[in-house]
Amino acid sequence: MSQGNTYVIGDIQGCYDGLRRALDKVKFDEENDTLLAVGDLVARGEDSLSTLRFLKSLGSQFSSVLGNHDLHLLTVVNGIRKAKKSDKLEPLLNASDLAELIDWLRQFPLAMKLDEQSVMVHAGLYPKWSIDECVSLSDEVSNILKSDNYAAFLSEMYGNKPNNWSDKLKGDERLRFIVNACTRMRFVHTDGTLDFDNKSHPSAVSHSTSSTLKPWFEVENKKLADDQRVIFGHWAALSGQTNSHQFIGLDTGYVWGQSMTLLNLNSASLVSVSA
Repeated sequence: MSQGNTYVIGDIQGCYDGLRRALDKVKFDEENDTLLAVGDLVARGEDSLSTLRFLKSLGSQFSSVLGNHDLHLLTVVNGIRKAKKSDKLEPLLNASDLAELIDWLRQFPLAMKLDEQSVMVHAGLYPKWSIDECVSLSDEVSNILKSDNYAAFLSEMYGNKPNNWSDKLKGDERLRFIVNACTRMRFVHTDGTLDFDNKSHPSAVSHSTSSTLKPWFEVENKKLADDQRVIFGHWAALSGQTNSHQFIGLDTGYVWGQSMTLLNLNSASLVSVSA
């Protein structure tokens, strides 16, 4: 049997039709090909339920990292947050197989090594971390998400502080920072402080009042080698424009009427379908 291709898909956000069209475009073979996702599998699109059911049906041919919308779904299911109408989650929340889908979803990590040189993480690689550190810190959160009492952590997960990393952080503060860096980060100050106010394209904030504010991938990371790469989603306004082969942004804003993008890891080529 031929060795299949491995694809990484940008933020799906419950856009089931776009997901299927993107896979059709690359003639995705469910028996031999592998699909990876950069997170935000659900919310805002027209059919989060079909999206999760289909991805789960792929079995070991699918894996993902968790995004902020996936974590939000976990908090909604556990009664910690209310679903927004714009999330369009009602059919999923009323589904007979909801518990099964949630238990499947929470097995995924925040960061995943694709090979020795590549990491996949929803928001990006925090500039004070190496790839191995990021994956190790992701494991700290994953161990809790996989546990039976994971809802207790979810109730402490939200908040913008602490907004800078220290190895000395402990408990909920440590876990909250890891979650924020892996799932919410866009702009970072050059001293490593996370900024949660700006979500636009970097060109819109380049003349901002702060000269220290940069996209996370433009802040120097002394622990990242030139031949290592980071594959991420999350930042729709960026449209994948990092101006670097090292940082591959795959959220091209399908749910906002733009496009859904797949990266073929075998050929390093990008394929998109328009919304």
